[in-house]
Amino acid sequence: MTPMRCLYLDMNAFFASVEQQVNPRLRGRPVAITALQTGPHNNWAGAVVAASYEAKSQGVKTIMRVTEARQICPDIVFLQARHKLYARANQAIARAIDRIAEVERVRSIDELQIGLGGPTAKLPAAMDLARDIKRVIREDVGSVMRCSIGIGPNQLLAKIAGKLEKPDGLQWLAPENMPQAIAHLKPDDLPGISRRMQERLAKAHVWGIQELYALDPRHARKIWRSVEGERFVRALQGENIPLIETSRGGYGQSKVLAPEYRPAPQAHRVGRWLTERAVARMRRDGYCAGRISIHASLWKRQGHHWQQTLTPTQDTRAFLAIYDNLTARFAAGRDYTTSISVNLTNLVLLKDRSGELFLPLEPGKANRSEQLSTTIDHINRRYGKTIIKHGIQQEHLGFFDRG
Repeated sequence: MTPMRCLYLDMNAFFASVEQQVNPRLRGRPVAITALQTGPHNNWAGAVVAASYEAKSQGVKTIMRVTEARQICPDIVFLQARHKLYARANQAIARAIDRIAEVERVRSIDELQIGLGGPTAKLPAAMDLARDIKRVIREDVGSVMRCSIGIGPNQLLAKIAGKLEKPDGLQWLAPENMPQAIAHLKPDDLPGISRRMQERLAKAHVWGIQELYALDPRHARKIWRSVEGERFVRALQGENIPLIETSRGGYGQSKVLAPEYRPAPQAHRVGRWLTERAVARMRRDGYCAGRISIHASLWKRQGHHWQQTLTPTQDTRAFLAIYDNLTARFAAGRDYTTSISVNLTNLVLLKDRSGELFLPLEPGKANRSEQLSTTIDHINRRYGKTIIKHGIQQEHLGFFDRG
């Protein structure tokens, strides 16, 4: 039997399940999570971003408009998303699993990857471990928290296996049951195969799972136009293909603006807030950036784009000074702005940054302004909110900021 190397855990209806866990009155009822609430009378707008299985059984789907969801499920309960609550549940799940297994990677807020080896490399032991993981989640995190688990000789097959049975599923994939076990799927049902890639595969006479599984990895490289095609097919065939650690290319923050923030002066202040957040994230990871790019999309008109290079830095004040200088005319104008984004690129690790004699700037060390920015980060994190701001800005919290 092929050794099992990966256990992939996918939480079922995660956001809705967390809400049902913290509020027992919601259990057994159809629940939908949405990002927007308008007005004082519990009026809801926008689309469903998550739904409980009780809601799904009545036809409610993610990305469905709220009005449509209410029509097909009149007794549905809408809740405003609370991402921080879901993040805390994710951390609690990881802690619970860590007691009995090794969490290799947190793949997303509702997906985790657990390493297998030694005794658990054998399928029966891996299946027993999966059942234990389900148990500790129920005991330590919540009785309504369910997950589907996939087991495989690599991350790809384990992830595919985890999608085969929902809710509360447990499946495995390996050369011993491939490709028959997934023959009912289409190639674009598999992670990593987009609709465009499906079209490329069809042109190469790869129409289904059987043909994809039998593909020569060298041919896959040509279809993908990348070594990733070869890696994908080898993993699908059961080889233990290690994941390649990707290098960070930049840090970005963007926001689709609510109507009250769309006039240029208000949009400009939101942009300052986005700049602060992007620089703080970059600084937390130990990077400096040598370029800032800003884009403002306008209503029915071509948008604005600005960019500037600079000596790599992680100083918030330096980036805000450039932001203010580049966008001064925009801030004073009357443009109706639909979205704004800030991107920091040309990254270098602080420890690898060269010194500059005339700045002055010591090699691999933060200067006084950067140290001050780091101190402000520590203070804000300690109090869990923005106590100190770098001048005038406008917070524009959205779905992933609430909790």
